Amino acid sequence: MLSLHQLTCFLATYEQGSLTRAADALGYAQPSVSEQIRSLERSLDVQLFRRVGRGVVPTTVADALRPHAEKVLAAVAETERAVASTRSLETGTIRFGMFGTARLYAGAALIADVLERHPGVRVELVGQNSLDVQEDLRRGRLEAAMIAVANLSSEGMTITPVARDELVYISSDPERLSGPITAHRLAQASLVMAETTWRESDSTRIVLRQMLHETGHNPPTRIEVEDVETAVELVDRGLADSVINKGAAQQLLPRMAPNTGWVSLRPRQYDIVAIVHRAGAQLSPAARLMIELATERIQAISDPL
Repeated sequence: MLSLHQLTCFLATYEQGSLTRAADALGYAQPSVSEQIRSLERSLDVQLFRRVGRGVVPTTVADALRPHAEKVLAAVAETERAVASTRSLETGTIRFGMFGTARLYAGAALIADVLERHPGVRVELVGQNSLDVQEDLRRGRLEAAMIAVANLSSEGMTITPVARDELVYISSDPERLSGPITAHRLAQASLVMAETTWRESDSTRIVLRQMLHETGHNPPTRIEVEDVETAVELVDRGLADSVINKGAAQQLLPRMAPNTGWVSLRPRQYDIVAIVHRAGAQLSPAARLMIELATERIQAISDPL
């Protein structure tokens, strides 16, 4: 039966053209390499090399064997890398990007899912706004992430939509929630909006600007804040209304804004939630695990795509 040791010695001898140089390259004694070659020849019942001076010349059989030996050893090396990478899930660090709003209603559960499977790992859930997370992907700081996208194209990135999260209008005034919010009604509203640092690129605002295009207005903000929790608190105080993700409304309003309710926009508007990674990237087992678990969590809360 062929052995990996035999094939390793065979390829080294083939490449070096000398048993002595092959032994030096492998760090073996020359007699050991010679014995492995003879053993391989006996197993195959062929001659693989002819002695010429101080070196060896491969036979046509050796020429035919070489690509197969390379494939076998390459497959073994890939297997070892996969096992080593999987082993790192036991004690290593898992790092995954996720935009801020989704973390409010999926982040803690996602981390719990990971630690239930791999209690020895360290978990980093990275990101506030989708644009920043995508930049971390471009720079190689992250392998993969879940972000909200306003469109489904981005150079150098593979974007896989997994869910859509409805945008809803929230207010502490029941009269304003008496029916769906049209573009005309939205254009007349007084809003507090989160993500002020990323106001030009925030996916929610992009969707609202598209909705209001026919009215000739941008989303009318009275107050700008960074985080959605502050926006929700201000709405509950009656200082403004807001538009947030339905998942965030369901998570935050019962515990932070008991006087606030929500209603759909007309027509209904959605943030698209997608898994994003660099195009052509070979994702690690850790990244694939996070993609699987994050997708399950977000699809349980939002509308799957």
